[in-house]
Amino acid sequence: MKTFYRAMQATRPGLLELVERPTPAPGIGEALIEVEACGMCGADVGDIERADPALRPARIPGHEVVGRIAALGAHAPAIWTVGQRVGVGRMGGHCNECVQCRQGRFQLCLNQPVTGATRDGGYAEMMLARATGLVSIPDELEAEEAAPILCAGIATFNALKKCGAQAGDAVAVLGIGGLGHMALQYARRMGFKVIAIGRGGDIAQDVLELGAHLYIDTDEEDAAARLGRMGGVQAIVTTIAHAGTVSALLAGLAPEGRLVVLNPGGGPLQVPAGLLVGGQRGILGSITGTPYENEKTLSFSVLADVRPWIETLPLEKAHEAYLRLKSGDARFRMVLTMRRLD
Repeated sequence: MKTFYRAMQATRPGLLELVERPTPAPGIGEALIEVEACGMCGADVGDIERADPALRPARIPGHEVVGRIAALGAHAPAIWTVGQRVGVGRMGGHCNECVQCRQGRFQLCLNQPVTGATRDGGYAEMMLARATGLVSIPDELEAEEAAPILCAGIATFNALKKCGAQAGDAVAVLGIGGLGHMALQYARRMGFKVIAIGRGGDIAQDVLELGAHLYIDTDEEDAAARLGRMGGVQAIVTTIAHAGTVSALLAGLAPEGRLVVLNPGGGPLQVPAGLLVGGQRGILGSITGTPYENEKTLSFSVLADVRPWIETLPLEKAHEAYLRLKSGDARFRMVLTMRRLD
């Protein structure tokens, strides 16, 4: 095992710096992962831009991590072995002690680290993780393919499972980016009539290739009015942060339809109570999910041939990848690989 490893740390807000660190030993209930790939998520932008310059050592971002177990700490569960392919998502491993864990709601654990935010993440060649946060990775998926599924994949897969729609129902996906492009694929393969809602004609062909039956360009027409003329949709999965746009689209829900919110955004939703009561409509939030649910998402992705559309860059170009992600130029997900440049 290497004595030192390379990592990209958020030295100050908006800046990623390549450093070397001594390889740590896993503690009780931990695993040391030799990272092969780490996806980049919109939440990473926030983590990097909120970096605390006083933190020593600086935080290593990244929460779509795939690699192999290099070492295990004491009392790690026997289901994990050295050399095994594993991943870690945003939820960094439940405590097994709090009220939520005792109720089996591990994704809502009250003592769970947030990978890349409150605990070092995967923009690195090595990474420590709680064993309770580990996810088994299928052999059929390359590391670069599997990485975004650990966040963008499970977030949208679980949202669609919770949305209340049944096969044959119409479902709309608002926002066609890193999350939305996964949601379109899953929704199509779950048997829904899929309506993509986004901005601009430049992505029209992409959304159809991803599985949408219809694309509504909000630069050209009122999306809520269009959905209303169709009789409404049974569910809307929204991946965007703009509360005003999300609120306006509520009128496109059919009676007993549900809005599923994946992006917390920065402002409150404006919701007419009559819209909810009169049609028994509902709004719910959805977080990513447990390691077990992540494994279900990966298995479905293999069975249904769902794959993220990715662009890859080596670890040392993480700052360049971050800027592409922030600008919205990525199509549709950036993934860092640990292969060294020649």
